[in-house]
Order: sequence, then structure tokens, then C-alpha cells
Amino acid sequence: MRSVWSGNLAFGLVSIPVKLGSAVSSHKISFRQIHLADHGRVRYQKTCELDEKVLTSADIGRAFETPDDQLVEVTDADLQRLPLPTAKTIEVSGFVEAASVDAMQLDTPYFLAPSSPTANKPYVLMREALARSGKAAVGKFAMRNSEHLALITARDDILLLQTLRWPDELNSAADAVPRGKVNISDNELRLADTLIEALGEADLSAYEDEYAVAVEAMVTAKLEGAEPPAPADEGGGKVVDLMAALQASVDQAKDSRGGGDGTHATVTELSSKGEGGAGKRPAKKAASKKSAAAKKTTAGKTAAKKTAKKTTTHRKAN
Repeated sequence: MRSVWSGNLAFGLVSIPVKLGSAVSSHKISFRQIHLADHGRVRYQKTCELDEKVLTSADIGRAFETPDDQLVEVTDADLQRLPLPTAKTIEVSGFVEAASVDAMQLDTPYFLAPSSPTANKPYVLMREALARSGKAAVGKFAMRNSEHLALITARDDILLLQTLRWPDELNSAADAVPRGKVNISDNELRLADTLIEALGEADLSAYEDEYAVAVEAMVTAKLEGAEPPAPADEGGGKVVDLMAALQASVDQAKDSRGGGDGTHATVTELSSKGEGGAGKRPAKKAASKKSAAAKKTTAGKTAAKKTAKKTTTHRKAN
């Protein structure tokens, strides 16, 4: 495991030498910028705004900009001399119920590992104590020029450290609340409950990034001089009768799991002049899209993945 930070985990009077390693890897597709005329790569040069000279890394430092636009140079030595106890120590200051942490606060996960054989016993002790209590340890540590709030939990045989967003970084959800009065009938709620039961438990390990697969398939086709795959059907964006859409979704979900009776409800498009202006409500569009999204199958994903030749495309696409 490549270490991105090393120091001590302070648990009361117990100090555990530990190191952090990234728990995730990104597979995000990235593109290069090119000159359309000759496909040359676009290069960026760093220049000084005062003398317009092109700068090398050795010429560049960092500065803090004050509210009145003054620039105060900050050196590596300045940062190393900061009076921060968290520079080399994760100080556990308290505990919370692991399930009580707001998902909005969760940021980046790291593996927390013992960095020496003598650290193994106190490391395992803390891991077992957290596992038995169902608690998560909360602390702070400094890494990469900033201080982080951290949540430490027991996960199988390891301790997992998850950086948290600071409370003042969380935006209010007020603007996301639907405006105006929305009436939901008991029948609509019952059908929604039935749909949730019919769709069943989601296996998160079965999901894949279809955008990445589609880009790789398109790039492979271009390299081979073949026709790129046809665009996917965008599906209907029409406003539909909500009850009919729910019932059709339930029927489809049951059929896909072998529990249907072969009959299906008909989805009826609403007139834009319907009662109460229902034909213009964004909420009903969302219901239609959700219903359409349910039509995707694992087989479709597998077929798309088979068209991709990842070993060929990673040369240019990343």
C-alpha cells in the first residue's frame, strides 16, 4: 500500500504508529485537448503577469491573497512551523454512533494501517473495541496543506478513515424542496411501496460506469475504422399518468423477477390542459424518467461492455 500520510493515532494515552493509503481508485474517462487542424496536443505555459516571462517549477511559489488584494508569500518552511498538533497525529477526541453520521459529510475514504510490528496490538485493540461498540472515532489531522475532520470505523480486519466535510461546508437544502402544495393519494403511495418491494434489493457490485464503456467502444471503433455504435434510445420524456406509470413499473419489475401474470397496465399520456395544470408538473416528468430507467437490464450492460477493448483505448483516451 502506497502511503499518503504517516504519523500516530492517539487513542487516550495510547499512541499507535499508522499510515494512510487511498481506499479508492478513479476510472473516470479523461480527454486531451488538441488542435483541430493537425491534432497536436494543446500545451499551457505558466507566465508572470508582470514581466510575461515563461516560468519553470523552480520559479513558482505560493502566496495567500488578503481581502484587500495583497499577496503574502508562504513558504514550505512557514507551513512546517505551524503550531498544529495534528500535523503528525490523529487525535481521537470523541465517538459517535457509526450509523448517525450525515451522508452529506462523508468525503474521501482511506485505509488506516499499522506502520510497524509494534503497532499491531494497539491497532487491533482499537479495531475490536470499535467493532464491539458500533461506534466511530472522531478526530482531526493535517494533510496536504489543510486540516481534515476524520471518522474512523472498524471494517472487516482494518480501520477505515473517512475524511469529513466541515459542518460549514454543507449547503442548505431549502432550494431543493418542491414548491407549492403537492397532494399524494393513498393509492399512489401503496403503488410506490409495491414498486419498491418488486424492484427488490440492489446489488451495488453489479453496477458499472456505462459512460466509460460507451466511450471506450466508440474510440475502439474509430481506431479500427468502423462505424461508432448507434446512440441509445433516449426514451420518452412525455408527461404520463402517474398511477398508470407506477402500475406499469410494478408489472415490469414483477415480470423481470418471474412474479408477473403477463398482463400490463397501459401508460396514458396526460393532456397539457388537464385538471390543475397537472400536465406541466416537473414532478410527473421525473416519475416518467424513473419508470423508463427501470427498463434497463443487466444483459444490456454486459452487451455494451463486450464491445469495448480497454487495452487499446487507454493509450489515447486517458
